[in-house]
Amino acid sequence: MDQPTIILLLEKYARGAASPEEAAQVNAWLQQATPAEFDAVLQQCDVPAEFKAFPPVSPEFAYRLENQLDALEEGPAPIRRRGVVYLKRLAAAAAVLVLLAAGALYWLRKPAPQPVAQAVPKVATPQVHAPGGNRAMLTLADGSTIVLDSAQNGVLAQQGSTRIIKLNNGQLAYTPPAAGNGSEAVFNTITTPAGGQYQLTLPDGSKVWLNAASSLRFPNHFSGDERSVELHGEGYFEIAHNKTLPFRVKVNEAVVEVLGTHFNVNAYSDETDVRTTLLEGAVKMSKGAASVLLAPGQQARLQKNGNMNLVKEADLEQAMAWKNGYFQFNKADLPTLMRQIARWYGLEVVYEGPVKDYEFVGKIARNVYLADVLKALEGSGVHYRMEGNRLIIMS
Repeated sequence: MDQPTIILLLEKYARGAASPEEAAQVNAWLQQATPAEFDAVLQQCDVPAEFKAFPPVSPEFAYRLENQLDALEEGPAPIRRRGVVYLKRLAAAAAVLVLLAAGALYWLRKPAPQPVAQAVPKVATPQVHAPGGNRAMLTLADGSTIVLDSAQNGVLAQQGSTRIIKLNNGQLAYTPPAAGNGSEAVFNTITTPAGGQYQLTLPDGSKVWLNAASSLRFPNHFSGDERSVELHGEGYFEIAHNKTLPFRVKVNEAVVEVLGTHFNVNAYSDETDVRTTLLEGAVKMSKGAASVLLAPGQQARLQKNGNMNLVKEADLEQAMAWKNGYFQFNKADLPTLMRQIARWYGLEVVYEGPVKDYEFVGKIARNVYLADVLKALEGSGVHYRMEGNRLIIMS
């Protein structure tokens, strides 16, 4: 197949406009293309940047590309560094993206993939576990609930003079009451399940993105001398500036206070600490008498024992990875990696025997099936089996 033809087919494939026959032609070409050919064609395609970053190729193709790249690399034979897993990034990427680790003394190469029946015993295929999406439940002050992902666009409810609206883009928005309206504020809660995420605009115009298995309690309109919400789980905030009404996010027993800024808060109860990462503006994180003032690019970490630390050069890309559509790991241990995967795919993770002392470095797109994620982990030495909704990690 000549290059102009495959470019045309890939562009149709990226838009979801390829016929079954054209998709078959693309897959057939992928089976015989070299890494250089694939990269050259992909860079000439008029497709979204997200498609170039995470082209939906099969894990088998990803492994084949990586093995070819390994054969082209120069230098001494690789040495396995015990306990460290480096998921390697392909030249043209793949459905499961991986990165080269910076600063490592040695590299761990993935072995060529083995047939599934030989490498990993499975009771049930994980392919049924689709990636998460925009799913959430809104609980109103009177206890009634609205399933947001299935609700029709338009006005969902009215609380006093405040209207709750589902916009055409699927987001939730609140129209604030008219100036001078003295109606008492009531509190609503938006909750995302495991495998869900959602975006909403608060009555003051502030925007919030909620990650999986999270909740946000907030009033239908802000009154008094502050704007206050309560977060469980993880959320990214873009706060509307109002110097007379400070904005406060209550997380566990801590408070994040801002005037107008962009920041992320990770406050899952099963994580080792609460992390507030600042992208723009200024925030103060406090608990009792302890407090930390953040500048852009910094992160505050509140440990379960009450200690609070400041990271002056935070990994912003890692903190924002979930909002940008992928998982990112920078020397993460296996339980840390699995907690993120479990929330997104709605899994219960169980360990058989001791947990391997691995550290993972890499990226995984959040728009792939669980089977693709597990295939990548399998190639890095993580063995597992599925029993219904339970993912059992074997020693």
